[in-house]
Amino acid sequence: MKLTFLGANHEVTGSCTMLEAAGQRFLIDYGMEQGKNVYENQPLPVAPGEIDFVLITHAHIDHTGLLPLLAHNGFRGRIYATIPTVELCGIMLRDSAHIQEFEAEWKNRKGKRSGAEPVEPMYTVQDAEAACRLFRGVEYDKRIQLAPGIEARFVDVGHLLGSASIELWITEGSTTTKLVFSGDIGNLEQPIIKDPTYIQQADYVFMESTYGDRNHDPRPDYVAELAKILQRTFDRGGNVVVPSFAVGRTQEMLYFLREIKEKGLVKGHGNFPVYIDSPLATEATRIFRDTDPGCFDAQTRALLEKGIDPINVPGLRISVTSEDSRMINTDRTPKVILSASGMCEAGRIRHHLKHNLWRPECTILFVGFQAVGTLGRTLIEGTDLVKLFGEPIEVKAEICQLTGMSGHADKDGLLRWVNAFTEKPRRVFVIHGEDEVENRFVATLTEQGFTACAPYNGAQWAIGAEGAVCLQEGTKVRVEQRTGEGANRAATVFQRLVSAGKRLLRVIEHNEGGANKDLAKFADQINALCDKWDR
Repeated sequence: MKLTFLGANHEVTGSCTMLEAAGQRFLIDYGMEQGKNVYENQPLPVAPGEIDFVLITHAHIDHTGLLPLLAHNGFRGRIYATIPTVELCGIMLRDSAHIQEFEAEWKNRKGKRSGAEPVEPMYTVQDAEAACRLFRGVEYDKRIQLAPGIEARFVDVGHLLGSASIELWITEGSTTTKLVFSGDIGNLEQPIIKDPTYIQQADYVFMESTYGDRNHDPRPDYVAELAKILQRTFDRGGNVVVPSFAVGRTQEMLYFLREIKEKGLVKGHGNFPVYIDSPLATEATRIFRDTDPGCFDAQTRALLEKGIDPINVPGLRISVTSEDSRMINTDRTPKVILSASGMCEAGRIRHHLKHNLWRPECTILFVGFQAVGTLGRTLIEGTDLVKLFGEPIEVKAEICQLTGMSGHADKDGLLRWVNAFTEKPRRVFVIHGEDEVENRFVATLTEQGFTACAPYNGAQWAIGAEGAVCLQEGTKVRVEQRTGEGANRAATVFQRLVSAGKRLLRVIEHNEGGANKDLAKFADQINALCDKWDR
């Protein structure tokens, strides 16, 4: 069999690995890159229509966000995921497509005034709908045949509702090889969902390393810590704005806020309103409520058995329309605003930051991982000025983080997971971590007696009875980070190059086999722009 590492290698987002085995080509995840590119994801080495099926570890966009593009470009195979993941992807991919369309429309409205070439969305809601029709839900812990010689089992890994590690048994000839893809390994004792399930046997392991070089801070009493933040912010008349991932983290925050209100932990502001300002988070909360209780941890099941909805917060207000969202900031009553996206890269949270960042009485509370290059990471690192919607905004609000609150296992948790194998795998491939983090985690595993490596995007490996052999090294060239006036010129040239290329493709598609004077014109434009780009 052959493996090609396509994304989330020496960086955290954009997960994708392609396997060619037992006469099949298939993908493990097909995610979107988010934040700053460090190493460019590699394109699929085959046409999407030649992919037989896709296996999805969980619903987060950095693991699923390119599936609509795959469908748009001709993929018609099945996409396998756990039943909760299928439900969550149904809302998340549609939401991602809506964002793609909205941002393209907004850029084109602005571009008309400056004469810029029109841009197209990466994919549309129609593409997302097409991808969703390809999903097939599977049960946890049930071994299924995907094709002759290929079997799989999805095991709860405790990262998100529906998240899984994937066990694969590949039989070629008389040899069966077991691969395990960890997916994102969950933290211990998260509210609502179960702790990770440990797997005991594998020949080759592909594991994430997001926190592979550090441990989380000692786990605080989240309810008490959150209550303190709410108390001091409300006492000074401000809002608590929480950039919260719509799926998973928003529901955990509701779990804590319900308990805070139930116990009356915020004095003098007991009836404070809580807003969910994210249509996606609202739909995700509904899915959490409708999910089989067997997917939840013991504490959550105990609440449900008593007739208590663990995420039903008194005073909860749902913001649906854009007008609802705008009205939140016209009301000066101190409040909690839960809004996506969790890294502040898109969505309604950016509007709430615009209205609250400059107010010293307010608090911006981060409750999840912030990737390098995102606005969330910039705020946590202490910037005093940001630009939102073209307007400079001074950062005067209190910036807080609930430390230790993470859906990812830390270094000790990762080591606990990999050391659960009763015999050491023949090789551990370390993926899904920032550049140096992966290298440090490889060193840690090596010290503990594992054979480990961290491939780069584009690397190819063959696995057979004799072991694993590297066929091709991946690309180690970092994406150039241009700044200042040069960056603006480069971006302009690049955008024009993309637009000219798209126009040329449309002409070719519409005039296949015939002569067209536009072909030569657009080809000349592309050549000229390429010369500028090279300079």
